[in-house]
Amino acid sequence: MSITQQYLLDTYRTRLHGESAPPAPGRHDLALVRELREYRRFRAVVAGRPARGRLRRALARRLRPRAC
Repeated sequence: MSITQQYLLDTYRTRLHGESAPPAPGRHDLALVRELREYRRFRAVVAGRPARGRLRRALARRLRPRAC
């Protein structure tokens, strides 16, 4: 059973019982990604590492032209 089918079944069951419908699948995904990003930044600060720009600095080092 797919996620969509399960959601439709749950929606049908809640209507039969007169309850409110469950949230649609994927509705809170963006909020979850934001929370994860904030948590990782927090853990970086607690560990004494810079909270931002690590990936950008790493890419800049890789893409920097090398002196011959």
